[in-house]
Amino acid sequence: MNQPVRRGPIAAFFVGLWDVMNFTRRLILNILFFGLLLVALLILVAVVGSSGAGTKPLLDRTTLVIAPEARLVEQYTSDPALRSLAKAVGDRSAAELQLRDLLRALDAAGKDKHVERVLLRLDRLQPSGYASLREIGAAIAKLRASGKQVVAFGENLNQSQYLMASQANEVYLDPMGSLVLEGLGRYHQFFREGLQDKLGVDVHVFKVGEYKSAVEPYVLDAASPEAKEADLYWMGDVWQRFLADIAKARKLSPEQLAAGIDTMPEGVAAAGGDLAKYALQQKLVDGLKTEEQVDQLLAERGVKDEDSDYGFRAISLDDYLLHLDSKLLPIDNRPQVAVVVAEGEITDGEQPPGKIGGVSTAALLREARDDDDVKAVVLRVDSPGGAVFASEQIRREVAALKQAGKPVVVSMGDLAASGGYWISMNADRIYADPSTITGSIGIFGMIPTIDRTLDKIGVHTDGVGTTRFAGAFDITRPLDPAVGQIIQSVINKGYADFTGKVAQARNKSVEAIDEVARGRVWSGAQAKDRGLVDELGGMQEALADAARRAKLGSPDKYRVRYVEPVVSPFEQFMRGFASSRVGSLMLKDSDLARALVAQRLPQVEQQLKFVEDATRTGNGAPVKTLAYCMCGW
Repeated sequence: MNQPVRRGPIAAFFVGLWDVMNFTRRLILNILFFGLLLVALLILVAVVGSSGAGTKPLLDRTTLVIAPEARLVEQYTSDPALRSLAKAVGDRSAAELQLRDLLRALDAAGKDKHVERVLLRLDRLQPSGYASLREIGAAIAKLRASGKQVVAFGENLNQSQYLMASQANEVYLDPMGSLVLEGLGRYHQFFREGLQDKLGVDVHVFKVGEYKSAVEPYVLDAASPEAKEADLYWMGDVWQRFLADIAKARKLSPEQLAAGIDTMPEGVAAAGGDLAKYALQQKLVDGLKTEEQVDQLLAERGVKDEDSDYGFRAISLDDYLLHLDSKLLPIDNRPQVAVVVAEGEITDGEQPPGKIGGVSTAALLREARDDDDVKAVVLRVDSPGGAVFASEQIRREVAALKQAGKPVVVSMGDLAASGGYWISMNADRIYADPSTITGSIGIFGMIPTIDRTLDKIGVHTDGVGTTRFAGAFDITRPLDPAVGQIIQSVINKGYADFTGKVAQARNKSVEAIDEVARGRVWSGAQAKDRGLVDELGGMQEALADAARRAKLGSPDKYRVRYVEPVVSPFEQFMRGFASSRVGSLMLKDSDLARALVAQRLPQVEQQLKFVEDATRTGNGAPVKTLAYCMCGW
C-alpha cells in the first residue's frame, strides 16, 4: 500500500501556491471563453437581426433626405469593416460617399412611387471636381423632370455644393448662413528659395513639354508664363460652363451671375454685410429659412411623423440604399458590362482602393478579360497620373481586352490627365464630361541632391568607384552633367513613347499629337475639339456605348458589375456586425474601436508628397519617369 508523500512546510507552501495559481488560471480562461462565447452569440443575433433591416417596406409619401457628411469618391479607399467601425463610433472625419451610390439613389427615387420628394442637404458633402458635380446636377434635373419635388437647404454653401443645390425646385439658405460664388483659382506654394537658397537642396529636373508644370514648385519661385497660360485657358472654359449651368437652373443669365461676383463688395456692403441676404437679392436662393422652418414646411407638404428626426415621414440616403440593395436578385445570369475603377495616383505594384497600382489595377482588368460572363468593359478613370511603367502595365491590359474581343470604353471622371490619359488612350471610345480635366501628355523626372546641404553642417562625401558613373546617383554628391544627359535621354524616349502610342491609338500623326501635347492641360470639351476625346458624356453614356459594341441589346438584357478586390469573410462579418443596432451600441463607446479607426483609415495625401516619393527609384532604374499632372482642385 502506497504511503502518502509527506512534505515539509516550505514545500507544502509552494505546492499550495501552485494549486491556487493553477485554479486562478483555469478560472480566468473559462471566464474569457464564456465571455467570448457570449459576445459571439450577441454578434450573431445582431447580424441576423440586421439582415432584414433594409427590407422594411417603404411607406407612401416618403421624403428622401440626402444629407451626406462625407467626401465624394469614385471608389472607397478603406475596407468595409473599417468604414462600419468608423460609422459605429461616430467618426465622420474620413467618411466617403461613392458617386455611383448617390447617382443610383437619385435615379431610383425618380421612379419610386413611394418617394414623394427629395430634400438635399449638401453643405457637408466634400465634392471633388466639376465633372462629377455636373453628373449629379444632371441626375437632380432628371429627378425634377420625373415630377418629384426637390428642395435644397444649406447653412453655408460653397460654390461646388451650390452647383448641385441650384438644380432643385427650391433652394433655401439659413438667415445666418452664407453663399459666395468666387470663381476658379489654382495657387501653389513654390519652394525653390527655401530648398535651394536656405537649405542647399538642388532639384534637377528633366522633362519634355514647356507646359509640364508639375515640377515647377521645386525649381521656381512662381508659376511660369506657360503654366499660367494653360491653366487660365482650361479653367476659363470650366468656369463659363459652371455659370451657364447655374444660370439655366435659376432662370438667370451667365452675365448676371458674373456681374454679381464683380460687384460683390458693393452689393454685400449694401446688404449690411449679410451674405445670406445678398444671395437672396442675387436670386441664388428662393428664401431664407432655418433648418426647423424647412422641416416644418416639408411636414406640411408631406406626412407628419413625430417619431422622425425631421418631423415628417422620411428615409435617409443610407437607409434608402439598403432598401434598394434588398431588392437585388442574389443570382443574375445575364451577360455583364464590367466596370473597373482607376482612381487616384498611379504607382507601381499592388495598391489599395483609392490608388491605382500597376499590378493590382491590371489584375482587375485581367479578371474581366478571363470572365466569360463579361462581354464589355468600362474603365472609369479619375487620376492625375503617376509612374510611367505602372501606366503602361494597365494600358497593355486594355489592349489585351480588345484583342480578346471585348470592347473597352473609357469614362473620364473629374481628372484623367498625364498617366490618367496614358491608361485611357487605347480604348475603343473615350467619353469625358466637358468639365473633365485631361491631356497633360508629357514626361518628367527629378533628382534632388543635398551635397550643399551637408556642406552647411560640415559633412562631406568622398570615396572611389570603378567607373565614372559608380555612385553617380548618390544624392549626397553633386550631379554629374553627363549623368544629367543620360537622364534627359531617358525622358526624351519616354515622351516619344507617349506621343507615339497616343498617335497610334488615335489614328493621328505624331506631329499632330505633339501640337496638343507638350504637357498642356485641356478641359474635356477642349480635348474633344483636339481629337483626344471621342464623345462628351458621363458614365451612363459610356455604359450604353460598351453594351452596344458588345451587342447586348436593351439595358434589361445585361447587368453592370463593378470588378473590385474581393471582400474577405472577416470584413463581411465586421460590416454586418458594426452596421447592426447591437454592434453599433457595443462599439459606440469603445476606445479599442476608435483606436483601430484612427490607425487604419487612410489619410489624404498631398500631391507634393507623391512627387517627392516618386523620386525614390528602385529595381536598378537610375530615375523614375513620371507622367503626372498637378492639376486637381
